[in-house]
This record gives sequence, structure tokens and C-alpha cells, in this order.
Amino acid sequence: MATLSQWVAGSRPRTLPASLVPVVVGTGVAVGEGGAVWWRAVLAGFVSVALQVGVNYSNDYSDGVRGTDEARVGPLRLVGSKVAPPKQVLAAACGCFFAAGVAGLVLAAVTSWWLLLVGAAAILAAWFYTGGRTPYGYRALGEVSVFVFFGLVAVVGTTYVQVEGLPWEAWAAAVPVGLLACGLLAANNLRDIPTDREAGKRTLAVLLGDPWTRVLYAACTALPFMVVLALGAPHPWALIALLAAPLSLPPTQKVLGGATGPALIPVLGETGRLQVAYGALLAVGLAL
Repeated sequence: MATLSQWVAGSRPRTLPASLVPVVVGTGVAVGEGGAVWWRAVLAGFVSVALQVGVNYSNDYSDGVRGTDEARVGPLRLVGSKVAPPKQVLAAACGCFFAAGVAGLVLAAVTSWWLLLVGAAAILAAWFYTGGRTPYGYRALGEVSVFVFFGLVAVVGTTYVQVEGLPWEAWAAAVPVGLLACGLLAANNLRDIPTDREAGKRTLAVLLGDPWTRVLYAACTALPFMVVLALGAPHPWALIALLAAPLSLPPTQKVLGGATGPALIPVLGETGRLQVAYGALLAVGLAL
């Protein structure tokens, strides 16, 4: 029987910035548009976090029953380490998806029922990342999904449920947010290249190989600052996001310096801190 601390570790809390940052940025856009609705922002945040925890438990379950996680380096896997039965982890994932669905239903009821389709797509994407017979996470499409759902959908969706419109600033801000989320996944998959290759899991990192995955990570942490330079032309306050640039240096140096295995674990936390700082500063800049 897994302890509470093991369940928390299994939820992979270091990945949660990927779900909260887009909501913060989307709310910053909404404030700038003069249409922030704080209870909707909080509910959007709940949906995003519930989906993130749900996909983490879902991945734990699917990878665990396939045996992919048996020799994995990194955060605790509940099923792979046999501290929790697969059925319990699956139930936790489904519970998170259900909670996200209920909260999303409330947001759809007060805005547009079309959001139900977006929510259904998000839940299906979360499950089939590593679930089902042909998981797309095993077909090098993980980064694409992360960019779409933790970038475009989360930022633009958060803005929409508050202002009931789709301002171009939301789309523009979603790009760097999605890139940073992809960087987090790239670092995770870079660490797991040896075990994923052995298990037949063809992530983008496995296909690109070690050297090019390191380049991909560096690009994902550098390009957001180039995007904010472009955003700074019509919105000078957005340039305050450049203050987060120093936080990109330690993890990028580790990755480009050849860190492997356990030495890459701190990169996840450092990338998460970069996401939080960049997202908070960008949100403030866009709000102003």
C-alpha cells in the first residue's frame, strides 16, 4: 500500500508548473483586456492541474503495466516500483479526469458548450499519450501534444473563459509557454533515452538521439525570450519577462554539458522554476 508521500511523489509535482503557468499567463492577457473573472481563472487552474496529475498517474499506470518503468531513472513510479497496485493508480487517474471534467462543465455552462469538445480532446490526449494499443507518446508525438495542450489550448482557453474572446495576445503568449513545457518533456525524455530505447518506446528523444535532444532542449529554453522581444514591440511591459533569462542558464549548461541519468533530475526542477518565473513575469507584463 503506497503512503501519502508516495502518492504525492507519483503525481510528479515538479511537472505541475506546466499546468499552472499557462493559466497564469492566460489570466494576465485577460486582465490586460479588462475582462478578468477570477473565479473562472481559479476553476481553469483546477482543470489544468487535475488534467496534469491525471496524465501523470495515467502514464504511471500505462508504462507500469507495459514494463517500461521497471528500470527507469528518476521520480518514483507507483506501478513500476510496485508500491501501488495498477488498479489503484488507474482509479486515481480516472478520478482526476472526472474532477477536471466536472469543473470544465461549469466553465462550458457559463461560456460556450464548444468547450466540451476541447475538454474531451484534452482528456483523450492525456489517456492516449501512453495508454491504448498505439500510444502516440511512443510515436514521437509527445512534444507536439504538450505544445498544443499546455501551450495553445491552456493559455487561449484560460483567456477565453474570462473575456469570451480570442485576442491575438493570447495566441502569441501561448507559444513561449508551450515551448517551455516542451523543454521540460525533452529533459525528461533525454534522461530516459537508454531505458525507453530498450523498452521500445520511440519518443522524439529516442528518434533524435542524445546530441540533438540536447539542442532541442536549449532551443525550447531560448526561443521564449526571442518571442517576448517580438511581443515587446506592441506591449513594452512584456519585456520584463526577460528578467527570467538567468534562470535558463543552469539547466541549459547541464544539458549541453553532457549530464546524463540522475544528473539530469535537477534539470526538471530548474526548468520548472524557469517556467514559473517566466510565466509570472509575462503575465504581469501583459496585464499592465
